[in-house]
Amino acid sequence: MAEDDAVYVNTGSQQQAAGGSKVTAERVAVVVLLAAAVIAFGYTRYEYHQTTKHLQKLTDEYAAMRKNITAEACRKCQIGWERNGPQCYYFSTDQLTWEQAREKCQQIGGALVKIESEDEQSFLMQTLRHKMTEKEDRFWIGLTDSVTEGTWLWPDGTPLNKSLTFWRKGEPDNWTEVNNTQYVDGEDCVRMGEKCESGLKWWFDEPCTAPHKCICEKSAEIDA
Repeated sequence: MAEDDAVYVNTGSQQQAAGGSKVTAERVAVVVLLAAAVIAFGYTRYEYHQTTKHLQKLTDEYAAMRKNITAEACRKCQIGWERNGPQCYYFSTDQLTWEQAREKCQQIGGALVKIESEDEQSFLMQTLRHKMTEKEDRFWIGLTDSVTEGTWLWPDGTPLNKSLTFWRKGEPDNWTEVNNTQYVDGEDCVRMGEKCESGLKWWFDEPCTAPHKCICEKSAEIDA
């Protein structure tokens, strides 16, 4: 009977050990599942956060775009001025020296035009073609090298961007005699206007004291 009891006891121990292993495995499985759930939840929260940030960025960009479109649509020019993008242009038919033209533009709230893009040059050319009364009708722009020969400056003092110029072939040539008239200072100011010319090359240097028409420029006003 003692041996039988021993066998019985051993069998019970084995069953207990087997039951313990099963419980331990279940606990491990639960822990793993919980860990996976925590990781998945964290990843989901991260994705949600990133998506929310991206959505907010898109919303801000859309609002800024609408604001710009609305502001652009509300821009206007005064009577007598012509608009191109955010700028207004006034084409004066008064025959003035370059200095007088600059003063005139300042008096009406603008400045002699500063050309900063091919689009702007193209707009001015196309507009002038309809305003020119002669084959060669000359309009001052705001470019001069009267301070230092060869250093071309705009009315606000900024230098000419040499990669963005529209000189006619052979210009600037700084002649000291034009139409049998002597100019001691040469040609230190710039005008445009040559109806028969094609392309964008419409700039000519000219004596600053010559009488020409002019182009004034100022920013378009936003209608409140």
